[in-house]
Amino acid sequence: MTSTFGAAQSPSDLAPAYRGPRRRASLTILTLLGLTACIGATSERVAAQEPRWYRGNLHTHSLWSDGNDFPEMIADWYRSNGYHFLTLSDHNILSIGDRWIAADAPAKRGAIQAIERYRARFGDDWVETRDREGVAQVRLKPLDEFRDRLESPGEFLLIQAEEITDGFGSLPIHINSTNLDEMIRPQGGASVRATIEADLAAVDAQAARLGKPILAHLNHPNFGWGVTPVDLAAVTREHFFEIFNGHPSVNQLGDATRPDLERFWDIANTLRLVHYGGRPLYGVATDDAHHYFGGQGATAGRGWVQVRATELDPERLIEAMERGDFYASSGVTLRSVEWDADRRRLTLDIEPSDGTTYVTRFVGTRRADAEAALEGFDDTAESFEFPPSIGTVLAEVEGTAPAYELDGTELYVRAIVVSSRPHPNPSWSGQVEQAWSQPFGWESR
Repeated sequence: MTSTFGAAQSPSDLAPAYRGPRRRASLTILTLLGLTACIGATSERVAAQEPRWYRGNLHTHSLWSDGNDFPEMIADWYRSNGYHFLTLSDHNILSIGDRWIAADAPAKRGAIQAIERYRARFGDDWVETRDREGVAQVRLKPLDEFRDRLESPGEFLLIQAEEITDGFGSLPIHINSTNLDEMIRPQGGASVRATIEADLAAVDAQAARLGKPILAHLNHPNFGWGVTPVDLAAVTREHFFEIFNGHPSVNQLGDATRPDLERFWDIANTLRLVHYGGRPLYGVATDDAHHYFGGQGATAGRGWVQVRATELDPERLIEAMERGDFYASSGVTLRSVEWDADRRRLTLDIEPSDGTTYVTRFVGTRRADAEAALEGFDDTAESFEFPPSIGTVLAEVEGTAPAYELDGTELYVRAIVVSSRPHPNPSWSGQVEQAWSQPFGWESR
């Protein structure tokens, strides 16, 4: 059977109505095995339209927390730059209710003529100001007030979200929750793992109570060195994390003693499959944008997800991501990601760009290497040495049609496409455009 992400495939809305985390996990496995048609009466719900790619950013900040521009201006930028959906994910707050800020707040955060641009784009009548005890203030519009001015069916969608900003001691633990109706307060916990578990449990509780899917992903694990690969592997309730975050201060590349996020991903997934008995993590790319229209700091347009769905709708998008029917990108476009479960073959179709070359690394861990490396593993130890065989390059292929066929010794395989094109808005010196598939080949295990 062939499960094809990006070419001809079974429509993504064959998924049943949301039934909570266990149902989501089982649905993911069924779909990746190509067994979607066997999940009962839902097989009759075949969408009229073919699945297509939708581009979106899942991590964005505005003046509602520590961003430096108005949410309407930010959403308008993403819509004008080819995005199909955007989550506004401010720290421990939803863009709901009445909120006024000092009129000079954007400038103090580095924005250039923010209110002047705001008036020019939306008009004097739209911008509300007042004076309170000699302090000039401007009103922040809640999402429900400006949604209609920016959304367009099938073209652009705004999704309510929150960055649950928690921590354990001095260690930051941030979890983005997409498609919320109500704010979730940081739950805290007696350890890093307990804190992640508690916050995810609160997300799942809201999703179950409201009968709607909510996507929770762990943000920038290396920021403040808050979450280790072992911590994230152990919390098998979490299914997503940021393999790329565009903020320059999140330690994407690791340091002399701590892994970059590529190696982080492979350590965590190897532990999940061999030691903790969970499914692997899926990787998302985000901007974590805070600064706009100035070109400095944590700016927009650095990383995104491409989700394959039949409809631009929060439920359809989240269901597709739960299935792994998406990829992460910092500039490379994939026309298709195809997993043939019978042949155990992963194939990509890369959209070429003039003068750009591509190398695809198929990365994974072999079962024998994992078992040898993890002999004597103790997840309570302060450190454990993971050898290079955990997350090794299984093959490297040049060109725009790379493929890798598993020989049965691998726990999983994932693909990272590295282009020769420099990133136009880099987070670090020498950054090039890339794309990341999700891990495949683990389902039968």
